[in-house]
Amino acid sequence: MRIYLTLSLLFISISGFATIDRGRVDSLKTLIASSANKQAVPDTVNINRLNTLAANYFESNPDSTLFYGRKSIEQSRKINYKTGIANGLVLTGHANFFKGKFQQGQQDFDEAIVIYKSINDLKGLSNCYKLYGRMDNLLAKYETALYYLNLALDVNKQLKNDNETADIYKNIGIVYFSEGQNSTALDYYYKALYITLKNNDNNASGAIYNDIGVVLQGMEVYPKALDYYKKALNLFKGTNNVTGVGIINQNIGEVLIAHKEYDRAITHLTKAIKIAKKQDDKDGMSSVYTDLGLCYAHKSHFALAKSYLDTSLQIASKYKIVYNQAYALIGMATIYNLQKDFKNAYIYATQGQQLAATLRNLVVRSNAALQLNKTLAGLGRYSDAYEMLKRYNTLKDSLNNNESIQKLTSYNLELNFASKERQLAQQHREKDESYNQRIKQQRLINTVFLTIIAAMLAVSVVYYRQKRKQQKVNAMLEDKNREVLQQKTDLDDQAQKLNNLNILKDRLISVLAHDLRAPLSTLRGLFSLLQDETISHEQMLDMIPTVLKKLEYTSDFLDTLLFWINSQMDNFENSAKSFYVKDIVAYETESYGEQAKLKGIDLIDNVPPEVVASADPNSIRIVIRNLITNAIKFSKQNDTIEITAVQQDDHNYIISVKDTGMGMSDDQLGKLFKSKVNSNAGTNNESGTGMGMLFCKDLVEKCSGKIWVTSIQGQGTKFSFTVPMGTLTETHLEVA
Repeated sequence: MRIYLTLSLLFISISGFATIDRGRVDSLKTLIASSANKQAVPDTVNINRLNTLAANYFESNPDSTLFYGRKSIEQSRKINYKTGIANGLVLTGHANFFKGKFQQGQQDFDEAIVIYKSINDLKGLSNCYKLYGRMDNLLAKYETALYYLNLALDVNKQLKNDNETADIYKNIGIVYFSEGQNSTALDYYYKALYITLKNNDNNASGAIYNDIGVVLQGMEVYPKALDYYKKALNLFKGTNNVTGVGIINQNIGEVLIAHKEYDRAITHLTKAIKIAKKQDDKDGMSSVYTDLGLCYAHKSHFALAKSYLDTSLQIASKYKIVYNQAYALIGMATIYNLQKDFKNAYIYATQGQQLAATLRNLVVRSNAALQLNKTLAGLGRYSDAYEMLKRYNTLKDSLNNNESIQKLTSYNLELNFASKERQLAQQHREKDESYNQRIKQQRLINTVFLTIIAAMLAVSVVYYRQKRKQQKVNAMLEDKNREVLQQKTDLDDQAQKLNNLNILKDRLISVLAHDLRAPLSTLRGLFSLLQDETISHEQMLDMIPTVLKKLEYTSDFLDTLLFWINSQMDNFENSAKSFYVKDIVAYETESYGEQAKLKGIDLIDNVPPEVVASADPNSIRIVIRNLITNAIKFSKQNDTIEITAVQQDDHNYIISVKDTGMGMSDDQLGKLFKSKVNSNAGTNNESGTGMGMLFCKDLVEKCSGKIWVTSIQGQGTKFSFTVPMGTLTETHLEVA
């Protein structure tokens, strides 16, 4: 016989736990994964999702409950989220004792109770007390189990939570049944059933029908027990409660064993063992294996029977499930007695009788005494067998007397419950009649209102027609007005575009006229001197480095200028994509490393390799090139230029180029990004256009970023700009 010990998960109320469908579980997992990718620091929303997911996995996969519960506890401890820690501990404690790890379950519950008391969480405290009581019942610690369950009952009466109160009544009934006090157990079961039926809670009602059937089965009232099992099975199938279906199949199988219908019993027990294995239910596996062993023993398949009972005994012993240990030991004694192997039967019968003595269940104790009596008689120890027979008869008489009283009690309780059901049905009928009366009154009121509304509609139709005509006229006027406004807007846009193109033209003419003329004049003069043979070969060699510098500067400037001109056009495509910033910076530092080295400047690339940006790579490359060349220009020997990239927030990186060079005055800083400035000569008299920073500002803003500068004259300058974060895990930059 097996009572339903796992239903109360469905009543867990901490953090809003509730049973949800597969799609909800998948969506929770998606939300958790998304949050984990975006946030480095745990948050309470994600922790509550983990606990909800762990709770909803319990019925189908307790290992997943342990995984997500532990993850929740770990994240909660990082931010000292006490509610999250306690809720996670309750879930892992429940899964641990369900899998037979009672010591770990006790540690989890003890810590959770301390936390719930500190934060005055009565719901969580009640649930923890209830699970603690259920665990102690499995370990045959009945006084402790009742102590915790009564604590939970007191808390729930304060909270006025009907569902939880019903579940605790049911669990108290389970403890009294385990003690052999069947009439008291039935009293609590019927209290719980009245509440669950009133609230239309099919899952909870099914569990209690099963538990009442178990009591009736123990009293050998088999037809009535089967009636209750069938009620429970129909409710569990309707709610897809896999665990409940497994338990009912086992209990029906045991009734069939009592009727010696072993083949039919094996069919039901096979269904039960499949479910117990799938859910890793140690209690269920041990109990069903014993039942299967007894079936095959009575069919004289002794090898198979011993195999099942050995497995049952190993599980029950390992996980300290006392009732199942005694049940399996008595089963082993039964097998050997059937084979007349009284020597081995004596070993198991003695152990079973000793363990049964620690239990208060008269059925187990009388069965243990009976098997030991058969064993002693088979060994020829008739005096000892006679003493054990007297003990068996005493227990059986006590059991029979209790059963007679309990059967009467059961009948009276059923009558009381049926009376309550009739009262409840009468209340529902009265409510229905009252509801129907209110409906009639409402219909009369509705008829009056409909008449008034019909009259109002007639008036409204006339008004509506006139209003409609006026609206059509107004709509035509609005359409014309919109056309005029749209034409004005189009003209304003065209004027703005023409003005922007004119400003662009003026900028280009200014740059080309003033900034490119000087390098070209220098080249023309040099070639004239070479043509006239005015300068010597040595003088020409001396001038070549200067000319090369101007050519290099002119080439870089033309590249930047052409790219910037393209960016100003309407058809410019900002080809944003994800790329590694390290690739760009490494390319530019390598390109300008020799130039920096010639000036005695240390050019350092400190950009982390994992930084991924999402922007137009060539725009960012040109910005970094301008900032590096600008830093080299205004730095001197033994100065340092460092390029770095750090995360600003969840969406942006900050890329910085910092030098220890000349620095700038406040006046220069104020003009830097506003218009063309007069470029000062560099530390080696390098020249500039004064347009570079303006180009950089435009390109950065087109990449959805911002650029700024900080500088102290004589100490150095730091240019910084932001760039959006990318998402690729692996990419390589092709430098244009």
